[in-house]
Amino acid sequence: MRQIFGQTETSIELWVPPEMAREKAGAVGLPVFHGEVQVVDPEGRPVRPGEIGEIVVRGPIQMLSYWNMPEETRETIRDGWLHTRDLGRVDEEGFVYAVDRMGDMYISGGENVYPAEVEKVLLGHPKIYEAAIVGIPHPRWGKVGHAFIKPRQGMEITLDEVVSFLKDRVAAYKIPRSMEIIEEFPKTASGKIKKSELRKDIETP
Repeated sequence: MRQIFGQTETSIELWVPPEMAREKAGAVGLPVFHGEVQVVDPEGRPVRPGEIGEIVVRGPIQMLSYWNMPEETRETIRDGWLHTRDLGRVDEEGFVYAVDRMGDMYISGGENVYPAEVEKVLLGHPKIYEAAIVGIPHPRWGKVGHAFIKPRQGMEITLDEVVSFLKDRVAAYKIPRSMEIIEEFPKTASGKIKKSELRKDIETP
C-alpha cells in the first residue's frame, strides 16, 4: 500500500516513501521525481515551513489545458504552475500536508477556519457517521460554522453534544454555532461531499 496524492489535472503529484509512513503520518508526501510542488502565498511566493498556502504543481505531470475552456485554463495555469486550489503546508524536510480546499476555508472573527480539521475531529464521535461544515454569515464574526451531521444508524445527536465534544479538542472559534441533521449527503462520482450544494441549500430561503 502506498500513500499518494494527486488530482485529475496532475495525476500523482506527491507520495510518501513506505519506510517513512509512520514517521510522517498525516503527510500527503514528497514531490514525485518528475514534478515540482510548492506551497505558495497569494502572490505566488513559497511560504515558510509550517505556514499555510496553496499547493501548486509544475512539470510533465500537469495537464496542458481544459478542453475548450481557455479562461479556466488561464486561471488554473499561471506562469507555468498549475494551481490546485488545495491548501497545505510543508515541513522542514519538504513533506507536504493537505489542509483543506481553498473554497471551503472561511474567516471567523479574523481567524482562518479550515473545516476539514474540525470534520476530522467530529468523525471521532461515536454517534457521527459523516460530517461537513460550511461557513455562514454572522453579524459579529463575519462567518461562523454550520455543521451538517449524518448520525450513525439508530442514533441521535444534538448541537450541545457536538459543542461539548469539540470544546476540548479545537479552538473555540472553530466550533460550529449551528447544526442540522442530514440523511444523505450530496456527493460527486468519486464520493466527495458536494459542499457547494450544502451552501446552496442554506442560502435558499
